[in-house]
Amino acid sequence: MATRRQSPRLTGRLEVSTELGSFLGDTRVRLLEAIDAHGSISQAARHVPISYKAAWDAVDAMNNLAERALVESSTGGRAGGGTRLTEHGRRVVAMYRAVEAEYQTALDRLAGRYATDAAADMPAFRKLLRRMAVRSSARNQFAGTVAGVHGGPVDCVVHVALDAATTLVASVTRASVQTLGLVVGSEVVALVKAPAVALVAATDPVAGTAPACAPASAPNRFRGAVERIVDSPVNAEVTLALGGGRTATAVVPRATLRALRLKLGAPACAVFPPSSVILAVLD
Repeated sequence: MATRRQSPRLTGRLEVSTELGSFLGDTRVRLLEAIDAHGSISQAARHVPISYKAAWDAVDAMNNLAERALVESSTGGRAGGGTRLTEHGRRVVAMYRAVEAEYQTALDRLAGRYATDAAADMPAFRKLLRRMAVRSSARNQFAGTVAGVHGGPVDCVVHVALDAATTLVASVTRASVQTLGLVVGSEVVALVKAPAVALVAATDPVAGTAPACAPASAPNRFRGAVERIVDSPVNAEVTLALGGGRTATAVVPRATLRALRLKLGAPACAVFPPSSVILAVLD
């Protein structure tokens, strides 16, 4: 009896970065988890395993980049001191693991898709993997091609074609255009942080026309349907399915949910200014 051949599995490592450098990755998360389990830097370092100095360097770097300390240490006392993970540190680890699980799920779907497609376009596959390798703290990432660069000696407006019918607009400096080598046809990834995305009502301004998004003055307006809502006492994280496999995620006050009557499947528009868009090139 023939054994069914299993498709190779794609795996990846998630890394969270800031403008100052790498902040959180697989090794650092395992270090934080080991600190939480053992209450000791030296034991945690052996568990990972990394050197004692590397462990302390990593803890210092994470604490310096984080809004609040992830790790706290105490010396002396009857218990002999120790190191512990703060509540903020535990939340950061939990969030990382949740995003990592989503990332792996996406890779599994991708592997399944190409395993069943005998005519898979491998150049396109490699391009997709390059796009997935872009690492950023920005929740929204849109891959596209530069369709136009306009502006003066200081400020420029860059039009990025996401597909034949969808264009995103970014506002960057002329120096950034030159540094990144942006010209028509350049392949880029547009990054937008979730707090910079506003949600507005989807309306039909003229009977019989296709639905549009208000305000009409905003160049980046993307209509979609609510796919996921993560609620909290103050803010909510709302993800819109935009079609074509794209999503846009916004972090908005809970009052916005009530005002727009947002629920799963409800139409809405994601709006963000060109100045909130960061462009990254694919080397």
